[in-house]
Amino acid sequence: MKRIAFAAICGALFGLGLAVSGMTNPDKVLNFLDVAGHWDPSLALVMGGALVVAVPAFAWIRRRDVAFCGDALAPAPSSRIDRRLLIGSALFGIGWGIAGYCPGPALANLAHGTMEAVVFIAALLAGSQLARRFANTP
Repeated sequence: MKRIAFAAICGALFGLGLAVSGMTNPDKVLNFLDVAGHWDPSLALVMGGALVVAVPAFAWIRRRDVAFCGDALAPAPSSRIDRRLLIGSALFGIGWGIAGYCPGPALANLAHGTMEAVVFIAALLAGSQLARRFANTP
C-alpha cells in the first residue's frame, strides 16, 4: 500500500508540473521542434529545470539501499546501446514530433477528455502490445 501511495504522489506531482509548465499542450512541443518557424524555447527551460532537480536526486538515491517505500532498489538497467534501443528511441521521437505528445502529457490530458489524447493513448497501448508480441519482450 505504501508503494502505491508513493507512486500516486509522484505521478500527481509530475502531472502537476506538466500542467503548470504548459507541457500538456502539444502545440508547445511542436513549436519547440519548429526551429525555423514559431520556435518556443519553453520546453528546453522546463527540461533544464527538471535536470537541476533530478541530477542531485538521482545521485542521492544511488547511495541508498532501499526505496522510500521500504522495497529493495533494483539494480540499474543495462546501459548498453543496441539496435532495439535505437529503433525504439527513433519511433518515440517520430511519434512525439508528429503528435506533440509523449506518454506523460497524454495521460495528463485524459483528465481534459481531449479526443487527441484518447487516440494517442490507444495507439500507444496498441504499439506497445505489437512490440511485445513481435520483439519477444516480457
